[in-house]
Amino acid sequence: MAYQHVTFEIPFLPGEQRTVWQIEAKVEFEPSGAGPATVDLVIPDIQPGFFQLSQTTASIGYGATYIQRQNSSYVEWTKRNPVGLQSLYYRGEFLSDANAQGSAMIVPNIPEVVIEEPYATAIGAIVASARERSANPFSFTVQVIDELERQSEIRSLLRQNFSRPELILNILHYAKIPARIVDVLDLEDGRRNRTLTQRIAVFEGTHYEIFDPVSGTSGMRPNQLIWNANGGSLLDVQGGKNARLSFTTIKSSVPVAQAGLLKVKTEQAQGNDVISFSIESLPLEEQSLFKGILLLPIGVIIVVFLRVIIGIKTSGTFMPVLIAMSFLQTSLLVGLIGFVSIVCIGLVVRSWLSHLNLLLVARISAVIIVVIAIIGGISLLTYKVGLTEGIKVTFFPMIILSWTIERMSILWEEEGYKEVLKQGGGSLFVAICAFIAMDSLVIQHLTFNFLGLQLVILALVLIMGNYTGFRLSELKRFKPLVDQISAHRNGDETEPEYVRLKRELNTLKGNPHAFDAPEPTATKTAAQGKAEPTAAKGEAEAEHTAAQPGATDGTAVGATKAKADGKAKE
Repeated sequence: MAYQHVTFEIPFLPGEQRTVWQIEAKVEFEPSGAGPATVDLVIPDIQPGFFQLSQTTASIGYGATYIQRQNSSYVEWTKRNPVGLQSLYYRGEFLSDANAQGSAMIVPNIPEVVIEEPYATAIGAIVASARERSANPFSFTVQVIDELERQSEIRSLLRQNFSRPELILNILHYAKIPARIVDVLDLEDGRRNRTLTQRIAVFEGTHYEIFDPVSGTSGMRPNQLIWNANGGSLLDVQGGKNARLSFTTIKSSVPVAQAGLLKVKTEQAQGNDVISFSIESLPLEEQSLFKGILLLPIGVIIVVFLRVIIGIKTSGTFMPVLIAMSFLQTSLLVGLIGFVSIVCIGLVVRSWLSHLNLLLVARISAVIIVVIAIIGGISLLTYKVGLTEGIKVTFFPMIILSWTIERMSILWEEEGYKEVLKQGGGSLFVAICAFIAMDSLVIQHLTFNFLGLQLVILALVLIMGNYTGFRLSELKRFKPLVDQISAHRNGDETEPEYVRLKRELNTLKGNPHAFDAPEPTATKTAAQGKAEPTAAKGEAEAEHTAAQPGATDGTAVGATKAKADGKAKE
């Protein structure tokens, strides 16, 4: 998913749009004779802020090739014998791309500037004044333009031989600063017969900035495209005259995902190895199929969560997912009415079939036929009364509905109607939850554009599959136990049992031996252990004395008393 987001610039949220400019350059000229004609038009190169998606030419009877000359790209048209007014077209599509940072512009050489007097003295004065108030080539350019504005007499003198961009360029070359004139196209939607404007590109090392020769502002606006970046000839016509160049611009918007796919196709056509994991690279028929299939895991994870974690009972494991898919084709209200109607009628018919004592295969087959008949009857009836939405019940999975009716019928016979309502209602609730998730534009965008999301869903299913604790719906069973623990108090009736246990746990954490038996108690226990044999010995001696033949009654009484004393000690 990260690879697709970075490489193809696919956003994680839907609705984002990118601007695509369609630019058409039109070249018109008249043949100068009966000979061949060759037309060379410079075309845009790599530049910041734009990515070229495609380029085509349209010219009847002309051959067209793309060539490189003087560090610039050209389209060249050739024809053997042109007759009459000639019109040639070049069309390119350019994507506004803030991530495009490359540039084909190279640092120009500084030519030797030879200027006659009195122009040389005037230019020297401007250079000297601008150099004192500047720190780098860019601030120097701004000061030159500002100096020309302030010194109107010098400006009027110099403008006799130079246009304003050429004048500024000569001043920069005179000051040994690399610079060149570039041709810029202002992009406006639906404009025709546009022409190029000139800007000054000033360099400091390999870094450059574009300046407006009139206002002195630097930088390019987002809707400005550099058409001629390296200062080559804009248009060369051999074998023709009265050449004219004009531009037409049209603005359009495309989704970001589609724009990313267009960029990838362009890079692949240029020989770059870019692996696409987008479904949009498939034919449209397969795209439509996968768009629905890739939503199934969303319904599956909802079923797993509601059954394993929440504990909702359903009729069948993944029947709610298929019903939710049917709701996507119909609508939630129509789908609910259709589903409940078909199941209720099917249960009535299934109760009639139970009296025939059919085998399972025959019974299911009969239910399938009955379900098809019910769907056909509902569709026909609703269409006759003008409710065309009822025709959409044909999207319900008939086999799944038949098995659902069979299960509910058996469940009714074994468990009663309450269990049928519980499982049927649970199935509808899960189906509605799955429908809400799968109907979300965000979910549809993510599943369609990020195949890696399937692995994330798989991981979540595996995690929930290892859960063996209590379901959320089962917690109500333990509420009386919780209430009893909260209300129960120990013997002194001063605090709840759970409070005492918590307090003793904190005491043990602070002193692990806090509740050990004290030493005096142990000593007393040992003394009692020694006393027990002594008492037993006295009782044995008394019994022996009483058993002697010559013992008197007094002796017997004494023995009996000693025995009693021994028992008392014990």
